[in-house]
Amino acid sequence: MDRMDANTVEIHEDGEIIEVIDLSDTEQNPDDLADELDDVDFGEEDGEEADNEEGWETEDEMEEERDDSELTFSRHTGSVFCVSLDPLTNSLAVTGGEDDVAYVWKVNDGEVLIQCKGHRDSVTCASFSHDSSLVATGDMGGMIKVWKVESKEEIWSFEVGDLEWLQWHPGAPVLLAGAADGNVWMWKVPAGDCKTLQGPGCQATSGKVLPDGKRVVVGYENGTVRLWDLKNASALHVLKGQDGHRGALTCLACNQDGSLVLTGSVDGRAKLINTTTGKVLGAFSADGGGGAKAPKDEAGEEAESNSVESVGFCNVLPLAAVAYLDGTLAIYDLSSQTLRHKCQHQAGIVHLQWEESSSVVWTCSLDGAVRVWDARSGVMVSELLGHRAEVLHFTINREGSLSITASGDHQAKVFCLQRPDR
Repeated sequence: MDRMDANTVEIHEDGEIIEVIDLSDTEQNPDDLADELDDVDFGEEDGEEADNEEGWETEDEMEEERDDSELTFSRHTGSVFCVSLDPLTNSLAVTGGEDDVAYVWKVNDGEVLIQCKGHRDSVTCASFSHDSSLVATGDMGGMIKVWKVESKEEIWSFEVGDLEWLQWHPGAPVLLAGAADGNVWMWKVPAGDCKTLQGPGCQATSGKVLPDGKRVVVGYENGTVRLWDLKNASALHVLKGQDGHRGALTCLACNQDGSLVLTGSVDGRAKLINTTTGKVLGAFSADGGGGAKAPKDEAGEEAESNSVESVGFCNVLPLAAVAYLDGTLAIYDLSSQTLRHKCQHQAGIVHLQWEESSSVVWTCSLDGAVRVWDARSGVMVSELLGHRAEVLHFTINREGSLSITASGDHQAKVFCLQRPDR
C-alpha cells in the first residue's frame, strides 16, 4: 500500500506496539505549562535569582514612585523653602531656596521670567505684592530685594538683621519684615520711607497685617503678642503672662474681617484673640482642652510640648484649623470652642491653608504628601503624591483647583485637583 490509513498502527518487525499517541493530549493549557516551568532549572545561580527579584517592584515601591503632579520645576539646586502665587492672575509663582536664589516662573509651563540673584543665604521668604506688580525676596541673613515683574529688574534692596518673616501690605506697595532683634520694619517701595516697631528685645517670630491695612499683629520668641497701629507705630494691645504663650510663637492667622486672630506656639496651644479688645476668647490644644497648664508626663515633669505649626480660619463656616507637629490636624468649632474633628497624618504637619470659598482645608507634611480635607466631616478628600522628601510649604489658587508645593527634594511641583463639585 502506498498510503497508510489514518487509523493504522505501525507495527515494528517484532510485532510489538511501541506507543499509541493521541495528538489531542499534547495540547497544554497555560496552567499545565506554568506547572512544568516551575520544575525547570534555567541554570541561574542563587545570586542571579536574588538580583532578578530585586528588579521587581513591590506595591510600596510603586506607591513611592507615584507622581500626581502636572509639572515639576527643577531649577533649584537645594531645598525649596517657600512658594507664593501672584494674587492677580494666579498664573505666576515665586519660589525661594537653599541655593540662595529665587525664581519667578509661569505655572503652566515652568518658564523662568526672573532669576532673583544676589542673595548670600537661603531664600526663606518670597511673595508678590497685592497687585502682582512686585516680588519681594528675603534670605535668612536679612537681605531683602524687590523686583518689578514687568521689567524683570531689581528696583530696591535693604538689609536687616537675621530675617524671620516678610509680608506685603494687603492694599499698598508697603513691605513689612520681622527680624531676629525683635524689630518690625516697614517700608514704602521703592521710595524707601521707613518705620520701625520696637520689639521686646527678642525675635519677632511671626507677623500678620490685618485686612484693614491699619494694624499688624506680631508674635515674639518670649510668648508675647502685640497688636500694632501702623500709622502711629504704637502698640494697641500687649498680651503677655497668662494671656500670652509659654513659648515662642510659630504662626498667626486672622479671620476675613480681621476681628479675630489665632496664634500658635511651641507650647502646644493656639489662642483666639479679639483684635478690638485685645482679650483672649479661648485656648485650644491637641487633646481638645484649653487649659493654661502644660501637660505632665508619668514622672510629674512637664512633657515636651506638641508644637503648633500652622493655624487658619474658614471663611464660610465658624471653624478654625490648627496643625500640630505630631501630625494632628484639629478642626475647632468657634461658636462652642470645641474640638470637632481630628484628622491624623503619618508625619508632622508643616503648613495648612483653607480654600477661599469653601470648608475645605489643605495640609502638607513631612512625609512628602499634600492632603485635602473636608472640615465638615473630617474626611480626606484627596492625597497628592510626587515629592521624594518633605513638603516645606505650599499655596493654592482661589478656586482650590491648583496647588504649588516646595520641597526638600529641590523641586517645586504643580498639582491640579479635579473634583466633581468644581
